[in-house]
Amino acid sequence: MQKTVAITVRGKVQGVWFRRYTIEKAQQLQLTGTVRNTDDGDVAVVATGTEDQLADFIEWCWMGSPKSKVTSVTVEDKELMEFEGFEVVR
Repeated sequence: MQKTVAITVRGKVQGVWFRRYTIEKAQQLQLTGTVRNTDDGDVAVVATGTEDQLADFIEWCWMGSPKSKVTSVTVEDKELMEFEGFEVVR
C-alpha cells in the first residue's frame, strides 16, 4: 500500500549536494516525489512509496549527503500523491 509523507530536513543541508543525493537514494528505493531547498535553509521532501521504502528513506535522511550535518528530520503524513518520478523543484 502506497502512502505519501512530507519530510523536513534541518541542519547543514544546503550547498552540500543534499538534493542530488536525495534523488539518487529515492530512485534506488523506487520512490516518487520532489525535493527542494526552502528559504530558511532546510530541505523539504515529499515522497510516495510503501511503508518499508519510506522507513528506509527517512533513516537515510538522517545521514544525507557526505558533507551534510543533519540536526533534525520531521515527518508528516500527507494525502496520497502520485508523481512521475523523483525530481528537484524550485
